[in-house]
Amino acid sequence: METRLAVMSIIVENGEMVEKLNALLHEYGEFIIGRMGIPYRKRGVSVIAIAMDAPQNTIAALSGKIGGLVGVSVKTAYSGVISKE
Repeated sequence: METRLAVMSIIVENGEMVEKLNALLHEYGEFIIGRMGIPYRKRGVSVIAIAMDAPQNTIAALSGKIGGLVGVSVKTAYSGVISKE
């Protein structure tokens, strides 16, 4: 199986979606190699960065599900590093 390194940048503007977001991240937990969350109280948002090592279709699927949450924005950057496991 071919996997890629990727980083997802997530901005949560709707606090009601946090539980759903965390459930999605838990569902894909086996592919997540690191997570950093920064609550920006001054603006009332949370900024989250997720590092992943997963097949490209898995990364895209998670990104699509996160992007479907109301008040949550996501962008994904892929590394050129590809691993065959």
